[in-house]
Amino acid sequence: MSKFVAALPMYDWPEARGEVDAQWARLRDAFRQRGIDAPEAVVRSNGELPPVPGGILDDAGKPIAPDPATLPPDEFDFHQLWLSPALLFGQTCWGPMELGLAPHVQVIAQPSYDAFEGGQGELYSSALVMAADGGPSLASPADGKAAVPLDLIRGKRFTFNNPDSMSGLIGLTRDLEAMGASLDIFASRSESGGHRSSIVAVAEGRADVAAIDCESWALAQRFEPAAKGLKVVGWTARRKGLPYITARTTPEKVIAAMRDAVAAVESGSEQPLVQLVG
Repeated sequence: MSKFVAALPMYDWPEARGEVDAQWARLRDAFRQRGIDAPEAVVRSNGELPPVPGGILDDAGKPIAPDPATLPPDEFDFHQLWLSPALLFGQTCWGPMELGLAPHVQVIAQPSYDAFEGGQGELYSSALVMAADGGPSLASPADGKAAVPLDLIRGKRFTFNNPDSMSGLIGLTRDLEAMGASLDIFASRSESGGHRSSIVAVAEGRADVAAIDCESWALAQRFEPAAKGLKVVGWTARRKGLPYITARTTPEKVIAAMRDAVAAVESGSEQPLVQLVG
């Protein structure tokens, strides 16, 4: 049994778990072929994370997260996963990275978003969605620049997934500031807890507008019935997408082997190539 854990939680919708498991199986086998002790399956709960008696410490011995064994076992705290010293392979967002996670992990690679409208290579953008009114959705700008309809969203109720989300909040905040505006353009702001929840909130009339990253929006169009009641009215600027990460303590030779494996797996599949880092 591997001493490491792996997870691909950012797009792990229940309906897509078979696809996520298949993605991990390809990576796992490629890792093992290169001598890496990769776990059999991804984890999806706090209870599957290895205990860390006394809590997780940084390089200076300062506590940065509690012992996973003290958390609700059936829930899944992504920050706990990202900070786990047992993390071999995971995925995070540049929002948490900028807000303090970066010193505690190492970036392996950037996935490609070429398969999704609003994505280009390692860059992604978010669709600004509102209730459908019979008109067409706005296509993603070819130049990747922000297309934020200030007059349309002014005075509306905005909902976002999480405060540290680049795609759901931080990116839009920066685009508004570049246009001489701010989040104060909205009548109210509320936290939904997830992109899918934001979509449902807008569809049910509990909010008016949300920013949904392009891959999550593609998943919603496949699996979330509420998405049929929405339309795209704008796009945030393209930014670097969600990186694959590993623990700070993962040796350089293991990271190099994982990068080689990721490149080999992606080049041999129908998925686009990733951008390797380092």
